[in-house]
Amino acid sequence: MRPRFVDIDWAERRVRLEVAWVGPGGGEGEASAPLMVFLHEGLGSVAMWRDFPQRLCTELGLRGLVYSRPGYGQSTPRAPGERWQTDFMHRQAFEVLPALLEALAIDPRRTPLWLYGHSDGGSIALLYAARCATASPGLPLAGAVVAAPHILVEDISVRSIEAARRAYLDTNLRQRLARYHDDPDSAFWGWNDIWLDPAFRQWSIEAEVGKIACPVLALQGVEDEYGTLEQIRGIARCHAGTRLVELPACGHSPHRDQPDGVIHAVRGFLTALGHTSKASLHAQLT
Repeated sequence: MRPRFVDIDWAERRVRLEVAWVGPGGGEGEASAPLMVFLHEGLGSVAMWRDFPQRLCTELGLRGLVYSRPGYGQSTPRAPGERWQTDFMHRQAFEVLPALLEALAIDPRRTPLWLYGHSDGGSIALLYAARCATASPGLPLAGAVVAAPHILVEDISVRSIEAARRAYLDTNLRQRLARYHDDPDSAFWGWNDIWLDPAFRQWSIEAEVGKIACPVLALQGVEDEYGTLEQIRGIARCHAGTRLVELPACGHSPHRDQPDGVIHAVRGFLTALGHTSKASLHAQLT
């Protein structure tokens, strides 16, 4: 993926976002063609997705847009002293993502829009879907795929994030993250500090999930170290239009642990909703 940069106004300053287009023909294509936007995990970035967005979009015949949120990858780092608040995922869904779409002249009323979110990115995708259902006039969203999302804070999540903090301080985790982030401290401490803030233990988006109108595919690994299967089962209880996939021998990153299974599940989800293309039909027949 070849990144480029887009500027938006956010949090009372100018912010640069790292973006990359993927899919057939480089991804940009016709403005009216279906588009999948990828929302990364709590320590993710454009580069950390590796080749998964390209594979998924090529096999399913979609354009793809991948971006690093503020504080991550090659996007603008957190401002000195900036500390995220308990609504940080809401702000990404309600402010940053809409601003990026506007800056790229992507109009969900003209472009069939899909979201693929992983972990925190999955939560942001759910929040954006809820916003689309309640916005006036309503913003259309074709559907959302969420992999290992969070809808509430569990003890297993806190224990794993505490372990990540120890690893960042005591091992070479910081050096490894520096391969994917210009400022690894910005990425790590923004995520780690808020998730371990006692005030965040009460965080929940179950009420918002109940407002979603579009179809949702929720995937999770049976061996996810950051959440139990109650995360996706809770989505299904809150939103009747949810399709669940529980992946065996899979941890918190389904697109890395079970990429073929994930692509198969997404293909089935889109096909059931009437999305077909020459590329996806060819993939089903080969």
